[in-house]
Amino acid sequence: MPYQSPISPGRSWYEDTAGPRPEYPALDGDRTCDVVVIGGGFTGLSAATHLAKAGTNVVLIEAFRFGDGASGRNGGQLGTGQRAWAEEMEAEYGLSRAKALFDLAEEAKAHLLEFAAVNQIDIDYKPGQLSVAHKQRYVDDYKAHAEIMADRFNYPHIAFMDARETAERLGSTRYFGGTRDTGTGHIHPMKLVIGTAKVAAAAGANLFEQSPSTGITSSGGKVRVTTPRGTITAQKCLIGVNAYGGTIEPVSAAHIMPIGSFIGATVPLGVNSKVLPGGEAVDDSRFVVRYFRKSRDGRLLFGGREVYGVNDPKDIHIHIRRQIAELYPELRDVEITHGWGGYVGITVPRKPFVREVMPNVISAGGYSGHGVMLSNFFGKLYAETVAGNRNRLKLIEDLKIPAFPGGRRFRTPLLFLALNWFALRDRI
Repeated sequence: MPYQSPISPGRSWYEDTAGPRPEYPALDGDRTCDVVVIGGGFTGLSAATHLAKAGTNVVLIEAFRFGDGASGRNGGQLGTGQRAWAEEMEAEYGLSRAKALFDLAEEAKAHLLEFAAVNQIDIDYKPGQLSVAHKQRYVDDYKAHAEIMADRFNYPHIAFMDARETAERLGSTRYFGGTRDTGTGHIHPMKLVIGTAKVAAAAGANLFEQSPSTGITSSGGKVRVTTPRGTITAQKCLIGVNAYGGTIEPVSAAHIMPIGSFIGATVPLGVNSKVLPGGEAVDDSRFVVRYFRKSRDGRLLFGGREVYGVNDPKDIHIHIRRQIAELYPELRDVEITHGWGGYVGITVPRKPFVREVMPNVISAGGYSGHGVMLSNFFGKLYAETVAGNRNRLKLIEDLKIPAFPGGRRFRTPLLFLALNWFALRDRI
């Protein structure tokens, strides 16, 4: 019987097409190491890889299996820069700092592609990203954005699209314009998870699945992480659990909120399909963003239903098919072979959260839907920090990330109300 993640609903198309998914043992007994990493997603596996390659004795524990969370189940889009547009960052932080943050994110993109190439990980990379406006009044913002990126941020790969070009590239007339970014693309995320874990293990990292952290303490220059079957004692700790932190550590939990996001995969659309003839990925201007792309074998992978409460939708297929039909009426009856979901971590300003949450313990997460390239690179930056260079990670640590209002008891219902208000605004 196929494996079903206990923390994420549905079985993804990624799981069925990623090839062999190695299993790693559970931790059994006490361990001592230089660094303990909690979380076997992109952040943790990347950190473990770079630490091990630098000769650091690193132990990584994952509560379930690598890729069960957002890292193995996301939309696969890299994006460009930070989650917020560069000009928004400039308005808040000034041009110099905004440029530094943009350049860091662009280095993250280059690093991911180089890492996959050097380590011969086939991640199904396809170039191109379309960002499109679902309301006419947003079109001028997209046009200005393309000009700003070229003029002030030295990024010439974004071009404005009018309504006609947008319709041609999408195969749909439901959007009013947007931009085309030829400097980025999209990947098969589970293949990257599996490949990174193999590289980490080959470099000497000690990897353990089915090994949840039951507690973290830091005192006397030592960090102790307990699990059901052993305690890990280390000099330093990285928490890379993002939306799946729960009660593991209160500071991160106050700043990172899990939201559910759901994706459907159709049958292959065929060579004559007018849907996305150029093979680009797409994201739109809704607050509850819709994101979609075509797979290597021509399926439409469509994500567009976010859930801000604690319950998953009863039938992912129904909700996803309805949203597909809004954009592509000819696909109203298309067969959906896979429907799945997972939880991503967001912050109030939709910027990543990196903090030293207790002595020698750093937490990284809150990628807010922009984590495919950022999380992998933050693992590398953490390894740099352990080696003595914290300057680049400090660019992220210094971002202003307030806690969610309402405390642990009221923050979820308050967020539910606020974000559903924005979802309503998307429709009017």
